[in-house]
Amino acid sequence: MSNDEMPRVPAEDLNPLIRLLDAADASPGAAALRARTYELLHIAPGIPAVDVGCGTGRAVAEMSERGTEAIGIDASVQMIDEGRRRRPDLDLRVGDAYELSLPDGSVAAYRADKVYHELDDPAKALGEAFRVLAPGGRIALIGQDWESFIIDSDTPTITRTIVQARADMVPNPRAARRYRNLLLDAGFEDVSVEVRTGIFTDATMLPMLSGIAEGAFAAGALDREQASRWIAEQAARAKAGRLLLAIPLFLASARRP
Repeated sequence: MSNDEMPRVPAEDLNPLIRLLDAADASPGAAALRARTYELLHIAPGIPAVDVGCGTGRAVAEMSERGTEAIGIDASVQMIDEGRRRRPDLDLRVGDAYELSLPDGSVAAYRADKVYHELDDPAKALGEAFRVLAPGGRIALIGQDWESFIIDSDTPTITRTIVQARADMVPNPRAARRYRNLLLDAGFEDVSVEVRTGIFTDATMLPMLSGIAEGAFAAGALDREQASRWIAEQAARAKAGRLLLAIPLFLASARRP
């Protein structure tokens, strides 16, 4: 069964985060970025792979369709339950990036997509990645830099305040820009870094924009009127086809010696 054939449920029945992730993951740019990780990981039939922070398992499904013996691990029970509902044939497990339930050297590919910014200790997670990878195994990390969101707005000062306030709520908002040094410190070799930019110009990401403004208000960075006016402006831009959100995404890869 391909991803396009996954069973669907009405959007209103899905968790809002799952709906947002589904919309973002369905974009051509996101699909191309996932495909690039498979290339960097040397994904091939028969190799064992793990996707840490797999969400509902889209990448696990895509790697499995390439013949990989793929396992998906996520800390969210709801994400794993939804993934199992969509694809009962996938190996999806609830687990912790710090303590993967895998033997030493048991996988040839380790992938983590938009995960490390949520971790208090990315170095510890990379130590676990090093443990489960076999010698010569490869790792690929994707993540956004939370302080580098670019949003077109008539009020750039308020926009900067919103972006910074939201970044301050993330455990490691700058983890992605640190990928190279984190991998080197963990003992990985042949480290490379690429940067892609996700561009959104329609209403797809409007819930996310509203959410970061509400987060800034909740943190006391804005008052209610400022947040509401900013959200209304972004909604009007989306309706008129004038919204612009750009998110730099860092893609790092390396090899375990």
